[in-house]
Amino acid sequence: MKQTIRFIDLFAGIGGIRKGFELACYDLGYNCECVFTSEIKSSACSILKQNHPDEEIVGDITVVPAKSIPDFDYLLAGFPCQAFSAAGKRLGFDDTRGTLFFDVARILKEKRPKGFVLENVEGLVNHDKQNPNSKIGKTLETILNTLCDLGYKVTWKVLNAKKFGVPQDRKRIYIIGSQNQTLLLDGFSEKHSTLSDILDYGLPVSDHPFVKNLLKHYKVDELIGKSIKDKRGGNDNIHSWDLEIKGEVSPQQKALLNRMMTERRKKKWAAIYEIDWMDGMPLTIEMIRSFWPDDYYLEEMLEDLVEKKYLVKEHPKRKLSNGQRKQDESLPLGYNIVAGKMSYEVSKILDPNGIAPTLVAMDMQHLYVPDGEGIRKFSLREGLRLFGYPEDFRFIINQSEGYDLLGNTVVVPVIKAVSSRLLQLEQGDD
Repeated sequence: MKQTIRFIDLFAGIGGIRKGFELACYDLGYNCECVFTSEIKSSACSILKQNHPDEEIVGDITVVPAKSIPDFDYLLAGFPCQAFSAAGKRLGFDDTRGTLFFDVARILKEKRPKGFVLENVEGLVNHDKQNPNSKIGKTLETILNTLCDLGYKVTWKVLNAKKFGVPQDRKRIYIIGSQNQTLLLDGFSEKHSTLSDILDYGLPVSDHPFVKNLLKHYKVDELIGKSIKDKRGGNDNIHSWDLEIKGEVSPQQKALLNRMMTERRKKKWAAIYEIDWMDGMPLTIEMIRSFWPDDYYLEEMLEDLVEKKYLVKEHPKRKLSNGQRKQDESLPLGYNIVAGKMSYEVSKILDPNGIAPTLVAMDMQHLYVPDGEGIRKFSLREGLRLFGYPEDFRFIINQSEGYDLLGNTVVVPVIKAVSSRLLQLEQGDD
């Protein structure tokens, strides 16, 4: 008879950590049972119910007494990262009060399971770092000390999903604890894939006006791998003036804007102004003439681009004592690219032969892929594949909420890999 491993799933999201842990159990020949699930987000609870219709979902874990939770073997949690406002000299259990990690710690203290799997953003490593020479920040130090004080052998590592067969560059920290031995989180066999491995073809393409304008200026093949933004130059970027989004631009004006995009980043202008360099300096017309000479219509072209809001006239910014910058009106006005945050419908058209960047909810709304004669967003099923979810995972939800949930989920194959290590270590000692 197969052994049954019991676990709990805290801050469960749509159940990605659970799914990876379950797959690890099945591969190793164990049955497994989730005896307690906690999640407060209604859309996530809907997905949990779709996949586990017979289970109860408990809401706010902070009000659940640890003693009331059924006994279990392993704790799983993708706990939110918060600052510990008053980390004391001991950096122990009491220093985590007022944070959601405290609920992980108090349940471990009460229930004494064999081990745990925790996942968090890569930024946790350096969060609240007070000494630049330290390997980790105070937040992670507090977490690790707390877990060690509770009697666990703890290890952590930042792992990248792209090495686990998922076509996404996604780094996350994994913190694993065992009662018996310290686990090693290196030496995993690498597996690589590209977007072409997860994409479907022949899906409806976008007819958004922005996309229509994009395809009016470029063929689909010309768009692959291109970003649409005004912050950088180079062959991989399409700018607002290339699409004439703010108004008609002459070939000469486009050439001028492209040159200014490069020139404005040079440090020599800051030396002339006698201010600290910043990435994107306003340039006076005299500065512009130094690299754009003999153009009788230069000022007319520049003023036209200002009127159309491709350029803005501003003073150079001087750095203040608080680290902020403020325009110094004693310095001459110059012309600068309007390079604020872009809110275009499309931010990038991904290359099917490459991988996706780290996906967050907002990104997924604006990342497109080629499909036949057009381009489109990821389907939700493709989104699930980008995180390694199996094909039978149910995900019936509208696209906007679906993207939001996916942007905050975990990569299932990475969880499976680290869980397998933990299970082999702990269960092998039984």
